[in-house]
Order: sequence, then C-alpha cells, then structure tokens
Amino acid sequence: MKQAEFDSKGSRIRWTEVPGEEPARVYLHGLGSVSAVYHAHIAARPELAGRRSLFVDLPGHGISDRPAHFGYTLEENADAVAAALDQAGVTGAELIAHSMGGAVAIVLAHRRPDLVSRLVLTEANLDAFPPQTAASSGIAAYGEDEFVEEQYARVLEAVGPLWAATMRLADPRALHRSAVGLRRGSDPVMRTILEGLTIDRVYLQGEHSGELPGREGLEAAGVRVVTVPGAGHNVMFDDPDAFVATVAGRI
Repeated sequence: MKQAEFDSKGSRIRWTEVPGEEPARVYLHGLGSVSAVYHAHIAARPELAGRRSLFVDLPGHGISDRPAHFGYTLEENADAVAAALDQAGVTGAELIAHSMGGAVAIVLAHRRPDLVSRLVLTEANLDAFPPQTAASSGIAAYGEDEFVEEQYARVLEAVGPLWAATMRLADPRALHRSAVGLRRGSDPVMRTILEGLTIDRVYLQGEHSGELPGREGLEAAGVRVVTVPGAGHNVMFDDPDAFVATVAGRI
C-alpha cells in the first residue's frame, strides 16, 4: 500500500499498485465504491498484464483518509488524485474510471493535463443536477446531518448487498459531501471539459442504462462511445470481456 498527503493537515490518499511498464493505468471507482474491488479482476487479465496499475481510493472511501474538514468536491478529489500520481511519479497515465470516478478523471485531465494521456470512462457523470433517480441525487436530497445520523443505514439497506459491501467502508459524511459535489458538477461542467479534450477518450455505456444523452455531441467532439449489450451501470462486472477489450484498445 502507498500513500500521499492531499491537504495541509496531512490527510492521506492511498492506493495499491502492481508494477509494470509505463504508461501506467490508474483505476478510479464510483460513489461509495473501492477501486480494487471494481477493477483488480480487469487489470489481472492476460490482455492487460505487464502494465503498471494503480488502484486509487478517493478521499473518504476505502483505505484513504476521511477528513471531516474536507469538501469532497470534484475539484478537490481531482487534486487529491493528482497528489497521489505526483507521489507515485506517474505522468501521461491512462485513467480507467467509473461513474463518479469518471467525473473526477475528467476534471483531473482538465486541471493537470500532464498526468493524463487517455480516458476510459464507464458511465461517468457528465452533467450537473442529474435526475432524482440518480444515486448521488438520492443521497444529496438529505441534509448532511440528517443523512449521517438517520439515512445512511437506510441507504445501505436500500442499495442492496453488493453495493453496500463497499459503501459501508465509506465515511457517511464524506459520502454525502461527495454526492453533493457530484450533483453540483464542475466549472466548466464535465461534459464541456470532455468534449474539449484532445486526448483519446472512450465512453462505455451499458445497454440496460438506456441511451446516453448527448451522444451525438460527444461523438462529434471525437469521443468514442461504446454501448455494451446486456450490461448495466457496472460494465466491468456485467461484461468483463468487453471492458477488457476497450481498455486494451481493441474496441
């Protein structure tokens, strides 16, 4: 396990790492998740073997610190990941990022372009103020103290045992602030940043999640959008073969 300080009070972001060739692949998880749980089985596949791989847990999640003073906005999360990559000596990485992690990855590519050479995004949040059906909107609908003191346990029960297995590792206050920050979005908003980037960009959408809003605009901007048949939000679990092929550049 490795770590780096990401704020002035010594809070640490942590990751596990598999050595290998550069450029590194950096895996980022979604809201209430853990990077290694969602991506280690992908990085271990023979098609992807031999590359340096970092499984980074965002602040408030997994093995990273969960400071009460931290804001957990997309920009702050991106800067924390940048601190990890700087400490690890990583530049020009491929970021494989899921859901909220995808939004963080987009913001990171905007703020620190030296760190990112490619984005592989799985159902990343692209717009501010998503529908109320979105998980982040459901959490952010509560006040912070109300969520921490009353609703966190109910949300864990409602999301089911698989998501709850990693969500229960997240600090409740960090989880709420992360959801609020994700719902608020970045400035400029993630979609605008993504369309303006010039690096290789791939966006994975599960078929069961429905048509990706604004797909035509993304494709016109050079983003390769791949719909994965039979998959939902967690494409890496629903169709690991397609996921691996996309990361390997074969789709």
